[in-house]
Amino acid sequence: MDSNKKYWKGLEELHQTPAFVSKSKGEFAEPVPVEDVLNEAGLSTKTPRRDFLKALGFGLGAVTLAACERTPVHKAVPYLIKPEEITPGIPNFYASSFKGQSVLVRTREGRPILLEANPAAVGLNCGTDASAQASVLDLYDMSKLKGPKFNGADISWDELDTHVVTALDAASAAGKQIRIISSTINSPSTLATVARFTDRYPTARLVEVDAVSYSGIIKANQRSFGKAVVPHYRFDNADVIVSVAADFLGTWLSGEEHTQQYVSNRDYKSLQNGRMSRHIQFEGGMSLTGTNADVRVAIKPSEEGPLLIALYNVITGGNLPGALSTNQKAQTALKLVAQELLQARGRAVVVAGSNDVAIQTLTNAINVALQSYGSTIDLDNPSYQYKGDDEAFAAFLAEANRGDVDVVFFLDSNPLYDYPNAGAVKEALAKIKFKLSFADREDETASESDAIAPNHNFLESWGDANPRGGYYTIVQPTINPVYNTRQAEQSLLLWAGEKTEYYTFVRNNWEQNILAGSSKSWKDVLQTGFEHKGDQPASTYNVDTASLAAVANTIATNSKALAKDIEVQLYQSVALKDGKQANNAYLQELPDPVSKVTWDNYAAINPKFAESLGLGENSLVTVEGENGYKVTLPVLMQPGQAMGTVSIAVGYGRTKAGKAGNNVGQNAYPFAKLVNGTLHFNTTAKLTKARGTYELAQTQTHHTIEGRNVIRETTFTQYKENPGHNAGRWTDKHKTYDLWDKYEQPGHKWVMAIDLNACTGCGSCIVACNIENNIPVVGRDEVRRRREMHWLRIDRYYAIEQDGKSYTKEDDIRDLDDMENVSVVHQPMMCQHCEHAPCETVCPVIATMHSSEGLNHMAYNRCFGTRYCANNCPYKVRRFNWFNYWNDSRFDNYLNNEFTQLVLNPDVVSRSRGVMEKCSMCIQRIQAGKLKAKMEKRQLRDGDIKLACSSACSANAIIFGDANDPNSEVSKALRNERVYYVLEEINVQPGIGYMTKVRNTYEA
Repeated sequence: MDSNKKYWKGLEELHQTPAFVSKSKGEFAEPVPVEDVLNEAGLSTKTPRRDFLKALGFGLGAVTLAACERTPVHKAVPYLIKPEEITPGIPNFYASSFKGQSVLVRTREGRPILLEANPAAVGLNCGTDASAQASVLDLYDMSKLKGPKFNGADISWDELDTHVVTALDAASAAGKQIRIISSTINSPSTLATVARFTDRYPTARLVEVDAVSYSGIIKANQRSFGKAVVPHYRFDNADVIVSVAADFLGTWLSGEEHTQQYVSNRDYKSLQNGRMSRHIQFEGGMSLTGTNADVRVAIKPSEEGPLLIALYNVITGGNLPGALSTNQKAQTALKLVAQELLQARGRAVVVAGSNDVAIQTLTNAINVALQSYGSTIDLDNPSYQYKGDDEAFAAFLAEANRGDVDVVFFLDSNPLYDYPNAGAVKEALAKIKFKLSFADREDETASESDAIAPNHNFLESWGDANPRGGYYTIVQPTINPVYNTRQAEQSLLLWAGEKTEYYTFVRNNWEQNILAGSSKSWKDVLQTGFEHKGDQPASTYNVDTASLAAVANTIATNSKALAKDIEVQLYQSVALKDGKQANNAYLQELPDPVSKVTWDNYAAINPKFAESLGLGENSLVTVEGENGYKVTLPVLMQPGQAMGTVSIAVGYGRTKAGKAGNNVGQNAYPFAKLVNGTLHFNTTAKLTKARGTYELAQTQTHHTIEGRNVIRETTFTQYKENPGHNAGRWTDKHKTYDLWDKYEQPGHKWVMAIDLNACTGCGSCIVACNIENNIPVVGRDEVRRRREMHWLRIDRYYAIEQDGKSYTKEDDIRDLDDMENVSVVHQPMMCQHCEHAPCETVCPVIATMHSSEGLNHMAYNRCFGTRYCANNCPYKVRRFNWFNYWNDSRFDNYLNNEFTQLVLNPDVVSRSRGVMEKCSMCIQRIQAGKLKAKMEKRQLRDGDIKLACSSACSANAIIFGDANDPNSEVSKALRNERVYYVLEEINVQPGIGYMTKVRNTYEA
């Protein structure tokens, strides 16, 4: 070896040299002379070309080996001996599970980069929500701990084990209590691990508590039927659905599962068969579910209980006290609703979103009267997704305050942030000798603990889940631990004196218990990802009606206490939910389905009510709860919000989440309160206008459609009379002129159909598109400048019908007295891949061009950013890359470092500053599908190619395929009478057809 030579690993090493760094501080820095950089690295401009190319070729081997080591490998290692399961350029798929949902994890060169629903899964194959899609980014989060900690200092695992066992033995010898505080655990193997641990330490006990509680439903079912469980709801069996403040399509219980069930009675196939369910929603704030309802009635939180009492009285002929008497619109709707429910007895369901035991008990009685149990509600195959017990956690705090608890572990639990009375938690923890958290970062609770034993990400873990009766999913690692973490279950086994590897423990548990009597082997389960042992027959149930008078009195008392001038409703946003993924930049930048706000929570107030308080857009308001807690929030003027109410999302206001999540929004959890043993998320408050203004970062600020026929709606009655009502081709006659030759497309013609009846607006497709196509996060300030980069957006349109006239323009709506009863339509909008694409005509360098398969392509290397195409696009779906968002510290949401960029899809180039980008119809997936068919020497089949957006959609609202195949699903969908094309009157001939929105409303 020549000792005078200096070897360098790649361009990454040169980028870290002082010569390069000093001269490249900003994106607009002057060019760095290559001689300076090479000289700094000990090289010269005469370096042989072959050596330079060797260094430049670094990458593939190192990145792949990062999947096999604890920390990223920075050595250029060629594939002299290729791992058997890895072929460069070919993805691998592993069956795993996310929160009980069976998923497929897509890996490239050993890196997990995408999650999709497992299409083979039975029972819970219901797409993926936004949090599931974004979860792959959490694996590469640089905010996570790199190893265990004790008293704030790094420590080895062996040393930590010694400290923990010493504390446990001391507590056990003294007869003191040991507690494991956890969110819901539905993993059979984890529960078996806890059982082993409690065998070793008999004073140990598991306490399950959820940040957003459903213990009211559990306790009500225990009271009504002797079954302390959350039911499995079957909205697919319901012809009439009544929801009282339950966002069952969004964040209530299992939104994606409910969505799939719900849409099965409302999509284009169901309509063609003459069937459509009817959905009536009573709620205070405008929820995702409320925007999809056929009939929506705005009510205050204090009116939820009295409304259910009135509904029970009408359905059963009862005379319970405390029925609703003040809201005339709700009373009128109730009469129609009760008739509908009685006519659909056995195929109806009523759900309530309150965590009040009394309200849930009354809801049970209504569903018994409607014969819903055994049909639309299943108590014999219950849901295990939420089992938290508010009373049990309150009892733990009391134990700790008495000095009875010496050791506490926190597993996936952060009560110093999400428990309403964090002060009481902190006071109780101060009296516990040893506190340990399994958090993967120093979060609000972990930072106050004595020790932190960071847990694996689920993509690094072995495990399982039992999300509902008879249904089991497996969790298997898709990458070795990225950091020096250890699975929490493995830690519990070690501290209990077990030497078994957790993988072996899980396998033994499955083979001895779950797979016993089954023909499946452990290897079969790893390939399929789930085991469905079959459902128990769903039974009918009865309730004791004699006790309902006392229930009604409790409801009346609680409602009276809540009925004040201003009522606050706390809710979960579709993106952040309870706030555990607050450091996920993809979720922070996902627009709220209703408000289109990113990167903040806010006080949602009815525009008319806000005017009466002297508040307007960008105003700040101080909200003071009845417990004295105050926060100052920006005001959002929200049509559809009940007068006299304010809605605030929880999950924001984190202080120790990480770089992306810290100090985003305000913490609303302290507004909640413990009433009769359960957490209530409604309260009263005072509103005071605060000084200053604050601009929310919204992605949809143009509120009108300027009279264009972009959204088309009809009623189910009109649809049955004329299926093509308010749809079909544009009928205005005028002479048209073509500037383009007709394209011949003899092979494939890729098109899309979007069913507006199926799309709920959840946004899962947006995150899936971001992950698949390497779309950068730009941050709050760039969104305020209208520079969001999403290739796919979901436009939300409001409409008000009053005095027989429909109002859709913003100026007209603001003049109306009634801003509560608003209807909403969600419309996914992306590049329409027009046959006569206006963008192609004006591009001076032919960067955008038409393919022989009907797609509008973008050649990024040609584009130099004139933005003529964006100006000429009538759909405004093109995105200009103003900055190198992936590689500029001004937009650092922890995404632009070398490690988190491992999430990038290597099949899609990351665009540089100054180019235009937009939906490509996942051309990389199209090409991969065609190549696979060619290699298998067969024709491409319908369904071989699924786009990122369509595969993420629980509702099958986005249908993609080949229009040249008359038997493809998309061809059949586009032949539907409801199909229309947006802005087809300007003769751009878009390639995406929309199906008219149909509402099953009450006809006069």
